[in-house]
Order: sequence, then C-alpha cells, then structure tokens
Amino acid sequence: MPDITLTTLILLCLAAAAAGWIDAVVGGGGLLLLPALLLGLPHVPAAHVLGTNKAVAIVGTSGAAVTFLRKAPVRVGLAVRIGLMALAGSMTGAFFAAGISSEVLRPVIMVVLLGVAAFVMLRPSFGTAAAGDGTDRPVARARIITAIVLVGGGIGFYDGLFGPGTGTFLVLALTAVLHLDLVTASATAKIVNVCTNAGALAMFAYQGTVLWQLAAVMAVFNLAGGMVGARMALSRGSGFVRAVLLTVVFSLVAKLGFDQWNA
Repeated sequence: MPDITLTTLILLCLAAAAAGWIDAVVGGGGLLLLPALLLGLPHVPAAHVLGTNKAVAIVGTSGAAVTFLRKAPVRVGLAVRIGLMALAGSMTGAFFAAGISSEVLRPVIMVVLLGVAAFVMLRPSFGTAAAGDGTDRPVARARIITAIVLVGGGIGFYDGLFGPGTGTFLVLALTAVLHLDLVTASATAKIVNVCTNAGALAMFAYQGTVLWQLAAVMAVFNLAGGMVGARMALSRGSGFVRAVLLTVVFSLVAKLGFDQWNA
C-alpha cells in the first residue's frame, strides 16, 4: 500500500464506486478512475497507476458483465472472439505503456476526455435508444471481421496503452459496426472489456507494476458500483447518465489542466 492519507484512500474508493457505476451504464468508467488515481498518487510512476487501474477495473467490469448476461441479449460467441483479439491487443499496448510518464499521460487523457465530451454533446440521442432485437438480425461476415480486427485489436491496444474511455469507445464502435442497440452493445462491450483488462493486467503484473493492496480495497467499491450500474441500465436506460458523465469529464479536464499548467 502506498503512503497515502485516509482521506485520499476514501476518495479513491468513492471514485472507484462511481467509475464502476458509470462504466456499467454508459461505458468510460476509466475516464474517472484513472485520473483519480493520477491525482491521488501524484508521486507514483505512471506504469504503476495504469497497472493498479486495471486491477481495480477488471473486478467491476466482470461483475457488470455477469449482471448483463443474465438479462440482456448477447451473442456470446461473437463477443468472446472480439474479446480474444482485444486481449492480445491490450497485452501489446500494456507492454509499450511501461515507458510512458505522467507528464505525457495527462495531456493525452485530457484530449480523450474532451473528445468524448464533444461526442456526447453533439449526439443528444447517445445512450437513449431503447433496446431492440440486435441479436436476431444477421450480420455480414465483413462486419464481423471488422469488429474482431479493428474493434477488438485496435481498442484493445488503446486500452492496454492508456485505457480511459475504452468502454464508451467499445459501445460506439459495436453499435456502428454491428448495428447493435445500446443495451446489447453495452453488454457485449463488458465481455470484451473484461478481456482487454485481463490482457493488460497480465502484462502489468508480469512487469511488477500493480499496487495490489490498494487495488484490492478499491476493487470492492468498483464491483459494487458496477453491479448497481448494470441493474440501473437494464431497468431505466442510460440517458440520465449523460449529464453526470459530462459534469465528471469537464471537472477532471479542469483539474488535470490545472495540474499540467503548474507542473
């Protein structure tokens, strides 16, 4: 466990719970969790922050995936194939992440945050579409290959290298490529995201860049938030999360920008 105050630990646990909830409902919990770790552990190397982030996130994502699978229509076989490619991509990304410094990571995360915020603002219908019969429509072979190679491999690599927004990017890409409705895309994204987290975590663990004690404490809260968020997404839809997500994104951009300015 790193040398942090009790107040910081409590705030990190609350951030983990909120991130699990956001990730389950609309994706992108890493947009909150990773910056929170960067802010709470300013003197910890970036590789250790990234590794700890994966150790926490995989627990909440797994819980959300199990909750979704019980009620949401998902092509499990296709999700697993995309997930296996994503696992390979994330391990590759995590391998290169070891050389990244916090000074480089902060501005990259800010750009990603602003990009996601712009998309959500320009697409008011994002997250509000009702679930349909996405698993019943035939999908062209070309689209399946695109989903496996580009969505799985590409986003998997990004998740291992940086991570924030992976869930959101997966939902958007799966909806665009496979024409899935939001709930089905979210459920499928959770399965894929578990694989990307597993691949990246395996590499970070091999490199010894995971703060296991801190991750274990935060993972409990992330799991609770993820399971609650998945149930809310299934019962209420995720349109109401847009305002929360935008508030969190702009708050984090402001804080990271302030820290970068004073670095």
